[in-house]
Amino acid sequence: MPGTDDAVSEPADGDVPAEVLVREEAEAATADRSRRWWLPRRYTYLGLLVALLFFLASLTPTLLPRGPLFQGVVSGGSAAIGYWIGILLSMFLRWLVQRELPRLIKLIAWWLLAVAELAGTVALFVWFADWQAQLRDMMGAARFPWFGYPVMLVIGAVLFVALVAFGRIWMHAVRWVARQVGRIAPPRVSALVGVILIVLLTIGLAEGVVADWSMRALNGSFEALNGETKPDTHAPTTPDRSGGPGSMVGWDSLGRQGRTFVAGGPSVADLEAFNHRPATEPIRVYAGLDSADSIRDAAALVVDELERTHAFDRSVLAVMTTTGSGWINENSASALEYLYNGNTALASMQYSFLPSWISFLVDQDRAQQAGRALFDAVYAKWETLPADHRPKLVVFGESLGSFGGEAAFSGAQDLALRTDGALFVGPPSSNTLWRRFTAQRDPGSPQWLPVFENGRTVRFIARAGDLTRPAQPWPSPHVIYLQHASDPITWWSPSVLLNEPDWLKEPRGYDVLPSTRWFPIVTFLQLSADMAVSTDVPDGHGHTFTADFADSWASILQPPGWDTHDTARLRAVLSEHDGN
Repeated sequence: MPGTDDAVSEPADGDVPAEVLVREEAEAATADRSRRWWLPRRYTYLGLLVALLFFLASLTPTLLPRGPLFQGVVSGGSAAIGYWIGILLSMFLRWLVQRELPRLIKLIAWWLLAVAELAGTVALFVWFADWQAQLRDMMGAARFPWFGYPVMLVIGAVLFVALVAFGRIWMHAVRWVARQVGRIAPPRVSALVGVILIVLLTIGLAEGVVADWSMRALNGSFEALNGETKPDTHAPTTPDRSGGPGSMVGWDSLGRQGRTFVAGGPSVADLEAFNHRPATEPIRVYAGLDSADSIRDAAALVVDELERTHAFDRSVLAVMTTTGSGWINENSASALEYLYNGNTALASMQYSFLPSWISFLVDQDRAQQAGRALFDAVYAKWETLPADHRPKLVVFGESLGSFGGEAAFSGAQDLALRTDGALFVGPPSSNTLWRRFTAQRDPGSPQWLPVFENGRTVRFIARAGDLTRPAQPWPSPHVIYLQHASDPITWWSPSVLLNEPDWLKEPRGYDVLPSTRWFPIVTFLQLSADMAVSTDVPDGHGHTFTADFADSWASILQPPGWDTHDTARLRAVLSEHDGN
């Protein structure tokens, strides 16, 4: 029953005759040829022990309820990483001790591992069901399905075997290279050279062949999707929208999300019904990737569209940085238009075909370039207008859009000097200003909801009631970061791999379970899986933002005659017509 992974050689007993060793090696070679060599004959004890610990840790709670698919991926990936950590630890111990344990001790150890695996898995599954129920009830999400348990076990097992096999292939490659180098170099040198060469080859393949092929495939797929139009989306019939009559931007060039944006929003009738007075047709201008040759040209085209539609005569002008694919949260756009009864102009542009999470990984520079170019172009025109004859200028960005929107500013003072307010929603942890404000938070305020400079200009909110936190005067302009304690988009960071984040050390957010714990590597994998389901939860949790746009924009702009009753009515409208 006891054994070791054949990818790692056990030290030979010096008393074993040479002819026996030769015969055993020949038998092993014959066995290798008669089976799939990338699968181990026997799994290493220490590898399985560490894999079990990683597997059990993967069943503990993080920020969001995970379904069977992603839980299986997290569990399988965690167990495989744990297994290879155990392999490395086993190699080190064998090198250090250079002695085999008695067979009886090994046998007892294997039985103890089997019992621990069974008991631990049952116990953690019971806890898994409990915390999933707690979290799902707290967030108003559906219960974990009964069939999810076998599904996630099968997915986890398949992924574990596949990743272990991949690791064995990698190690066989290292050993083959080491054997070739060993013909002219000492064994330890050849082993080191083998590792270095295969690591470099792996990185080269990942960044070159695999990355290039993947990006070409992704760009092709999403470029095709960008050319489609959502059902019931039609070209505007008003000149106040890009793609409409007289527009310098063609309807077909706007892209899928751009066409949705300019065709959407409340109608004049909707605005009049809400505000009980005559309304104005809102202005929405947009430039797609196919509308201009470069980001700078697209920004200039947006300004031309603003001038064509007389947007600088409106009460409010909002510069909105999109996510990767050009998406803008309709709730945010509509909230502004309801607040000012249509006397608004919204300006935006597309900078990528890719969804936000892919753009975040491979195309962050374009998001920053787009955010900076768009605001600078609009601001250059806006600041030439008389101070008493120009609209309020506000900035908006959600998720990767907040990352790009921040790029036009050097800090809180710059935001206060050049805008009449800003709203950044669901910011990723890579946001430059967000990271600075959070790191420099006032003592005693938690990372998930910090207080910066006593809330003088910048305030962080998770819910509408946080706008009065701290209870100090808040002169305009207001800069608001709307973020949720359970949003993995905000809290995902490579640093979580090996360092416990402050948001787990400090008092937890309102929708983060007290039982949530940090585990090296595993918590990072859990957060990565949570990102994939971050919008599959109700408003107020994860990366779902709907009703709080009403309170946020009302606080930033403070429209004349607007009161808390109006904000409550707007919250209801946004919730009813959720644009996410």
